[in-house]
Amino acid sequence: MARIKGGLNAKKKHNRVLKLAKGYRGARSKQYRIAKQSVMRALASSYAGRKERKRQFRQLWIARINAAARINGVSYSRFMYGLKQAGVDINRKMLAEMAVSDAEGFKTLADLAKSKLA
Repeated sequence: MARIKGGLNAKKKHNRVLKLAKGYRGARSKQYRIAKQSVMRALASSYAGRKERKRQFRQLWIARINAAARINGVSYSRFMYGLKQAGVDINRKMLAEMAVSDAEGFKTLADLAKSKLA
C-alpha cells in the first residue's frame, strides 16, 4: 500500500490555530509556532476571565447594596442578616437592582430588616 503523508492534516491544524490568532499583532498571527502559544494562553485566560467576571459582579452588587443600606441606616451585614431573619429570600443581583432603580422598595426592605434585628 502507498504511504499516506500527513501534510493535509497538518495544514488543517495550522489553519485552525491561525484562524483563532487572527487579529493578533505581528508574528503571533502569522507564524504557527508563536500563534499556537498565544492562542493557548488566550484560551486559558478567557476561561479564567469567565470565572473572574462572576466574582466582579457579585462584588459590585454587594457594594451597591451596602451603599443603599447605609443610606437607610444599617450596615450591609446587618441588613442581610435582618432579611434572613425576616424570611426574605431575594438574591444580591435583585437587591442591587432595587437599590439603584427602586429606592422606596429598598427602604421598605431595610425597615423590615431593622425591625427583625431589634
